[in-house]
Amino acid sequence: MGQHYLNPLFAPKSVAVFGASDRVDSVGQIVFQNMLGSGYQGGLYPINAKNAEVQGRKAYSSLAKTGEPVELVVIATPPHTVPDIIEDCGKHGVKAAVIITAGFGETGPEGQALERAVLENARRYGIRLIGPNCLGVMRPGIGLNATFNKGGANTGHLAFVSQSGALCTAILDWAHTNDVGFSSVVSMGSSADVDFGEILDYLVFDQQTQNILLYIEGIRNARSFMSAIRAAARVKPVILVKVGRHAAGSKAAMSHTASLVGSDDAFDAAVRRAGVVRVQTITQLFSAAKALSCGFHPQGNRLAIVTNGGGPGVMATDRASDLGLEIATLSDATIQQLNAVLPHNWSHGNPLDIIGDAQVDRYHHAVKACLEDPNVDGVLTILTPQAMTRPLDAAQAVIALTGQYKKPLLTCWMGESQVAEARAAFARARQPTFRTPEPAVEVFSHLSDYYRNQKLLMQVPGSLSHHLEPDVEGARMVIEGALQDKRKVLNEMESKALLSAFHIPVAQTMVANSPNEALLIAQQLGFPVAMKVNSRDITHKSDTGGVMLNLGNAQAVRAAYHEIMENVKHSRPNAHLDGISIEPMIVKPNGRELMLGVTNDPVFGPVITFGAGGTLVEVMGDRAVALPPLNTFLVKDLVQGTHVAKMLGAFRHMPPADMAALESVLLRVSEMACELPMLMEMDINPLILDEHGALAADARVVVEYRQPAKYRYAHMAIHPYPTYLISNWQLADGTDITIRPIRPEDAEIEQEFVHGLSEESRYFRFMNSVQELTPTMLVRFTQIDYSREMALIAVTQVQDKEVELGVTRFAINPDGESCEFAIVIADNMRGKGLGQKLISSLMDAARSKGLKTMEGEVIASNSSMLKFMARLGFTIETSAEDSGIKCVRKEL
Repeated sequence: MGQHYLNPLFAPKSVAVFGASDRVDSVGQIVFQNMLGSGYQGGLYPINAKNAEVQGRKAYSSLAKTGEPVELVVIATPPHTVPDIIEDCGKHGVKAAVIITAGFGETGPEGQALERAVLENARRYGIRLIGPNCLGVMRPGIGLNATFNKGGANTGHLAFVSQSGALCTAILDWAHTNDVGFSSVVSMGSSADVDFGEILDYLVFDQQTQNILLYIEGIRNARSFMSAIRAAARVKPVILVKVGRHAAGSKAAMSHTASLVGSDDAFDAAVRRAGVVRVQTITQLFSAAKALSCGFHPQGNRLAIVTNGGGPGVMATDRASDLGLEIATLSDATIQQLNAVLPHNWSHGNPLDIIGDAQVDRYHHAVKACLEDPNVDGVLTILTPQAMTRPLDAAQAVIALTGQYKKPLLTCWMGESQVAEARAAFARARQPTFRTPEPAVEVFSHLSDYYRNQKLLMQVPGSLSHHLEPDVEGARMVIEGALQDKRKVLNEMESKALLSAFHIPVAQTMVANSPNEALLIAQQLGFPVAMKVNSRDITHKSDTGGVMLNLGNAQAVRAAYHEIMENVKHSRPNAHLDGISIEPMIVKPNGRELMLGVTNDPVFGPVITFGAGGTLVEVMGDRAVALPPLNTFLVKDLVQGTHVAKMLGAFRHMPPADMAALESVLLRVSEMACELPMLMEMDINPLILDEHGALAADARVVVEYRQPAKYRYAHMAIHPYPTYLISNWQLADGTDITIRPIRPEDAEIEQEFVHGLSEESRYFRFMNSVQELTPTMLVRFTQIDYSREMALIAVTQVQDKEVELGVTRFAINPDGESCEFAIVIADNMRGKGLGQKLISSLMDAARSKGLKTMEGEVIASNSSMLKFMARLGFTIETSAEDSGIKCVRKEL
């Protein structure tokens, strides 16, 4: 409803430039020159207290002197002047500012104080800020060039958002010579106010933007970033370059997991889960964008390579193997088809070497056969210019096939002068082409990642994954007990109690505080036993001589007790000892030792890790990471990301491991990460997995007190599916209704619901004559981020199929305290109390988020809705912008 709140920044009707100047090569001179030269059609006002005229335009000493409303200001004046300028802007009604000036938070205490003053003034007047210390903002389509870049940019459909101004200038220079155009270029600078999340949110709705490119150095607000990037990636390809690593601080890691998972691992896991492609270089950034914009729909990572030279085919194969791509195995039918049209000495496999004298027909048949093979997900076609080769004709044959298939078709015409015409033909056809095989293979890898990550994006697991609910309250009591003792590290008994509360199988363990007690426990448990030092101060028990295994009799147990105590006192004299833990010796001849863990990333919160376990875990370095919550699909993806996954099937003399048991434990670990915000680090090492199940042999847990959050799951970067909002209800006629949050798989019933509404109902809901939801609208309505919006649908079962009867939703406003809502009920459901029930459920959900106000817009002629809102206690008033719209509002 209405315009986006960042519209004054991206589509201002008028702009004022503070510091506009005639002084050659000053920032103010370049910014104003860019605005004059870019064709901006709105009001443009140079603000300069010393000069009556700037670059041929009348100058003004202040905003008030312009006598006109101004939507956007660009500030290029010394830092000490900026707080007062923002104050002046607020009084004049300005809603957005780009602060190009440097010298704020990045310079030390004095600059930080200035930045705080700027932000305080901006927030008091509701002004949104880009910067400070940034290059500025470009919107080539409307002639807005509020930057100090030397020159502008071509108009196009790529949005580029960067934390580096210097990189922006280099890319803009490169883009000119490579015929690349932009819908938006945003240099974020220090991101003191508007951050990636809000910029992405705007670009999702921007019709001029088809692809979003990001250059990231660090993330401030993980929840906002993840929320926005997931929303964007649902409707537009998002490709990013991330450099550097987040400094996690000097605090020593307290467990294996925290020492293994760096922040870049967490970032990588986050962007995969967001459906985004991460590349390593700027060239890859634009190559991937170009390939995705061609409308390719990759279904996997199986690549076919067609070449007229063996060497380039091998180069491409090597690079594909480096990237973990699969060289496709051609089907028998494809081999037979190619045998009929290729010479007998072709390679009879993949890569398809169609021999150096290949003419146009061979390229046509080979590429076509690969595109039609169900075992192939994409094709790379390579040509090297040889005496009998016709590069342009071969290129045209490939181009003719492009529009007939959705699979990625990439080309690499090697050489220079002999293939120049062919490359020009590919460019005109917007066909991705490369000079060497390796970059082409990399782009296919990015396309494959995009498909895979989009599947990850579609997953919306709940916080709890099993019917047998965990004892969350019992687990919290274990944690609180340790914290009351001023301990952050749980002892082994407490750690295993925590796992047991979440139904993770653990080895039975008892603690002895004397040799005789150890003997009695060993006899009770049964020989042989394992004995380990029980100390919250010791992570690596084996390194201190604190572990004795396979003890088969009473004498061995007594001797082991004394030996462990002596070893530990010698190697760790200051460690606090809580006796010796004793457990039955786990005899699993087919057992694989694995490690599962949780750590807390300083940016993205809880992270789950999985890999090879045992004492060599750090040396092996075999692990994959994922952000919770997990479901079965995400667990399988996590496990497949490790080397140890290959050992979980039938291996040498060992039968395949019980994968269902491993999956269950990983899902339980995900539940722990969701439901226990005070869980900082956890190792289950080893988790022993064989054909009969899984058993946690040892565990270590680190906890930390956290203030109660404003709302549930605030500690997580990805909000779980809110199962706690599911409720059952019954109409007066006995019809059973389920009210629940919407899911991506509800797209079909949502489309049917809207299609079944009367024309009047659709008009009242969408304020225009929508007949059915577009694919983009359907994605936006069903694939929501539960942390910043909510949609509750009412469904009933009709002939074993769910039917939607109504939907209500809210989106949280930027102030974080209010939300905008909408509701629509099936025409045949009116007057049955369903609308009131849905709104009541929605208000409960809003309150659980800590929201204070719910507001919306209703067409004035929709009298029944206005009466309904009044009955529910909403205040009603006429919109200031449109007399045909009524604003409804209720304090929660």
